[in-house]
Amino acid sequence: MITTTQLTKRYGGILAVDGVSLDVQPGDIYGFLGANGSGKTTTVRMVLGLVLATSGSVDLLGRRMPRAGRAVLPRVGALVEGPAAYGHLSGRANLALLDSSGTGGTRRSRSTRIDAVLEQVGLAAVGRRPVKAYSLGMRQRLGLAAALLRQPELLVLDEPTNGLDPQGIREIRELIQGLHRRGTTVFLSSHLLAEVEQLCTRVGVLDRGRLVLQDSLASLQRPTGRTVVHTPDHERAHVLLDGRVEHREGERLIVRGADPAALNALLVADGVRVRELGPERRTLEQVVLAATEHPDHQVGVS
Repeated sequence: MITTTQLTKRYGGILAVDGVSLDVQPGDIYGFLGANGSGKTTTVRMVLGLVLATSGSVDLLGRRMPRAGRAVLPRVGALVEGPAAYGHLSGRANLALLDSSGTGGTRRSRSTRIDAVLEQVGLAAVGRRPVKAYSLGMRQRLGLAAALLRQPELLVLDEPTNGLDPQGIREIRELIQGLHRRGTTVFLSSHLLAEVEQLCTRVGVLDRGRLVLQDSLASLQRPTGRTVVHTPDHERAHVLLDGRVEHREGERLIVRGADPAALNALLVADGVRVRELGPERRTLEQVVLAATEHPDHQVGVS
C-alpha cells in the first residue's frame, strides 16, 4: 500500500527526513511514531505527493508518486496537519464541496454519503452549523469525515485524535477499528504511544528523521525469555532462586527463565506465596526508548 525507498528531504542545510524506507502492507493498521519535529508530517506529505522528495522514491497503491497522483489519490483518504474548511459554511456544505469535486454520483447519492460520514464521526447533530462555531475536536472530526467520503482503500491520518476529549478519542479508535475490519488499510501518524499500542498491528518509529524501528507489534512485544513474579515473600524467593533473579523492585521480581509453570511449581512447593506470575513482555514505550536511545543502531527494521 505504501512503499518508500531511501526517502529523503532537505530544506537547505536541514535534513528533515533521512533515507526512510517504509513498508505498509494491505490490511495493516500501521502506527508511524515519532516526537513532534521528528519528520513524520514531512514524510506523510511526500507519500501523498504534497511535497517533493529530495531523493528516494514513493510507491502508493503500487504506483509511483507523485507521477500517478491523479489516478491513485481518489482511492486514498487523508487527514494531514489538521482539517481545512470554509468557516462561514456548514460542515455539511464543506463536505458537499469536496464530494462534488471528486467522487461523482447523483446529488441524492452524495447527500446519502455525507449523511453517513457525519454519522460515523459523531457530527450528525451539528452538520448544518457553520464550521467557525466548531470546537477544535469537532473540526478534527470534520476532517476525518472528509477523508472517509470516498470510502478509501487506504486511510492516511496525521494525529487524528488531536483536540479530542477521552470519549472522542475512544470513538475515533472504534471507528478506525471498524473501518479496518471492513477492509481499509490505515496509516496512522502519531506521537501518542498509548494510541498506537491500542490500535496498530505494525509500528515504525522515526527519530530525528531516521526510521529506527519497523516491525509488527506482536513481534516487538513477544516474551523476552524472563518471567515476572509478584510475591510478598520476595526475600525468600530471591534466596530460593539462587542467582536467577535479574532485578527486584519491592514484591516484583524479574527471573531468568521462560517457563512460568515450572517456576510457579518450584516456588509453591517451597511455600512461597505467588500473587501473580507470567512471561515478561516489553511495553511499546520500552521498545521505543531502546530504539531512540541508540540512534546509530536500527532495531527491527524490515
